[in-house]
Amino acid sequence: MNIVNLILAILLPPVGAFLQVGATKHLWINIILTLLGWLPGVLHAVWLVATNQKG
Repeated sequence: MNIVNLILAILLPPVGAFLQVGATKHLWINIILTLLGWLPGVLHAVWLVATNQKG
């Protein structure tokens, strides 16, 4: 499942973040970062998946 989350974190950062941590503050942070620019959202989502955050 981590590979799927990683791919989604790159293509659709909020979806990848949601699948990793659920509806927590990390999801909202990721949505804001993605709205500010695609790359910050991707970096945050990949960080969530790579560090195996659970919310």
